[in-house]
Amino acid sequence: MNILHDERIDGALPTVDPPALLQALQAAMPDLTILHRSEDLAPYECDGLSAYRTQPLLAVLPERLEQVQGVLKLCHQYGVPVVARGAGTGLSGGALPLAKGVLLVLARLNRILEVNAQGRYARVQPGVRNLAISQAAAPHGLYYAPDPSSQIACSIGGNVAENAGGVHCLKYGLTVHNLLKVEVLTIEGERLTLGSDALDSPGFDLLALFTGSEGLLGIVTEVTVKLLPKPPVARVLLASFACVEDAGRAVAQIIAAGIIPAGLEMMDNLAIRAAEDFIHAGYPLQAAAILLCELDGVEADVQDDCQRVAAVLRQAGAVEVRQACDEAERARFWAGRKNAFPAVGRLTPDYYCMDGTIPRRALPQVLEGIGALSEQYGLQVANVFHAGDGNMHPLILFDANVPGELERAEAIGGQILELCVAVGGSITGEHGVGREKINQMCAQFNGDEITLFHAIKAAFDPQGLLNPGKHIPTLQRCAEYGALHVHRGQLPFPELERF
Repeated sequence: MNILHDERIDGALPTVDPPALLQALQAAMPDLTILHRSEDLAPYECDGLSAYRTQPLLAVLPERLEQVQGVLKLCHQYGVPVVARGAGTGLSGGALPLAKGVLLVLARLNRILEVNAQGRYARVQPGVRNLAISQAAAPHGLYYAPDPSSQIACSIGGNVAENAGGVHCLKYGLTVHNLLKVEVLTIEGERLTLGSDALDSPGFDLLALFTGSEGLLGIVTEVTVKLLPKPPVARVLLASFACVEDAGRAVAQIIAAGIIPAGLEMMDNLAIRAAEDFIHAGYPLQAAAILLCELDGVEADVQDDCQRVAAVLRQAGAVEVRQACDEAERARFWAGRKNAFPAVGRLTPDYYCMDGTIPRRALPQVLEGIGALSEQYGLQVANVFHAGDGNMHPLILFDANVPGELERAEAIGGQILELCVAVGGSITGEHGVGREKINQMCAQFNGDEITLFHAIKAAFDPQGLLNPGKHIPTLQRCAEYGALHVHRGQLPFPELERF
């Protein structure tokens, strides 16, 4: 077990008397579930990024909005940091607790408050599972478009915090594109409404600013999402390639042809074999890479697009192009892709999932670079990603029980992210920054930009109590990392350096 400890955070936080805080919470909210014993806190030591673990001071599990408000007000009064947690499926350490902080678990706020078929929206609490929204909307012929691979378990509050995507984000957008309104609480317990029931709202677009802010600005208490009509027809093509670079070039050629698929996913041979062994999706085991291309809409348009895409794929060098013969085969094709992460997990004791985004034109170059890094560090890398929008998920295979392998995995992961930045991309597409990528933020942004991020954080959370140490690096950290030059030795917002 690796315990994540950072003197910038843990050593600078105020010392809190746990019994006094526990007594204050119990006195203010006698019916609030509070976990404080080590054995009860153990399940909350980490999120999906399980390489690091930390036990929180306390974990609270509110069931009502008033309890969330009460917890925030008391933590503000005592100067205790608060980390929000949903389903715990995050992959960047965004919900990793703090040893001197309270973990605010929102999983019990899991009610679907309204499904409005005429208005095509749903109001839900933050603990509602992503897939549950589509299941509730299905009787009305509607669904919620963003579909992360963890959609059966991940919560909508976490999706908002990380701006989650999914296999259909190419055509239908990320979480931010599918929201109407979010109700939030500040660290002082003040209620704010960001967005509106209309398609637009006056003033600054604070809804977009808040989405993807990883719990640094406020706590999500209610989400209003857009619902879309379920497409009448959906078809999936599976194309196999003898060369990974050819598959990468085919992605750009499909988009250049003026076709926007509902989903365009790529897997390399290692991922193909793992998924096929696990799911039996019917993938060609000899292929160096496969592309899954889904096209949806009305029958005539979809059939025409399938023919056009098949021609582009063959021209790009596809060895074979197959169309799913029925809905069952289509579901199997997607099941292999959506279960790629657990499938790869069967090959190795541990894997490190990265999340970078690149321009589509750079796909062949970056894949070649990842291959070179894999050889350099002596670790296998399985590539699974949303090829259509350039969101890559290299899975670095390692064994944490072998001395030095975790450190090598982290090193290759950091270099992959910096490679994404070098070609004009980003260090994250949908998993967030959390604690995992905070050093690479220094490579992505300059000092002025990071200073602005701290100013925004301070406007919402002046004491820096919401999820400190995540998402935004201090300039001190960047200077130590060697990716940022601090002018005249001055660090703006010195009060934030304690985190």
